[in-house]
Amino acid sequence: MAIFRTSTLRRLARGKSALVTPPSQTRLVLVGATGMVGGYALRYALKNAGVGSVTAIVRRNLGISHPKLREILHSDFADCSTLSQVLAGQDAAVFCLGAYTGAVSDAELRKITVDYTIEFARVLHGSSPNVAFSFLSGNGADQTGKSRVAFARYKGEAENALLAAGFPRVYIFRPAYIYPVKPRKEPNLSYRLLRAIYPVFQLLFPNLVIRADDLAHAMVDACIQRGEGETRVLENRDIRAMINPARPTG
Repeated sequence: MAIFRTSTLRRLARGKSALVTPPSQTRLVLVGATGMVGGYALRYALKNAGVGSVTAIVRRNLGISHPKLREILHSDFADCSTLSQVLAGQDAAVFCLGAYTGAVSDAELRKITVDYTIEFARVLHGSSPNVAFSFLSGNGADQTGKSRVAFARYKGEAENALLAAGFPRVYIFRPAYIYPVKPRKEPNLSYRLLRAIYPVFQLLFPNLVIRADDLAHAMVDACIQRGEGETRVLENRDIRAMINPARPTG
């Protein structure tokens, strides 16, 4: 079930409220706004003059309000059928929903990584077939399904599904280590170690790290730009090349 919560500019039509978005601005739908990358994507989109409205589909309240923001509470991403009306008339989508390896069971990891992505894409394409889609994948994603790493296989399977979904523009982002920027509780030991050595790591291996906010900005920018149909798989090096070189790296 989808529950509507909106603090946006509205118009009344047949007893229902609707966002008013100028035709020159992008109507963006965002999934995963309560996560690290999704949170930065949300804040960036709300400040971006090229974005007229942001529909954030979340499982818990965001706790913020903004004239551009429409918040949709949706509890079960295994069934997105009730979102069909919400997803109608969208121009762009940023999908950041995911889980860390080891944080959930293998079965749950596949469900979140593959099944949720496929189901959301199915309903979105049925409601807004011309959407430009930015997808948060990961370094090492394997579209052949041969990898011994479950995360890589599942991300590859999700990528294949998106590429076959029929969207005219798909941008697949494969970041390596995502630097959190702000302190947080790290999900596992590997992330705690990487955060501790980040200043040295990013100097020695710049193409194996990306700031969470830079990644989020690139994902939004890719799908709100006006352009012809294209599909791009963006590795960490490619994502860094999209970033403003003036951005500090510390």
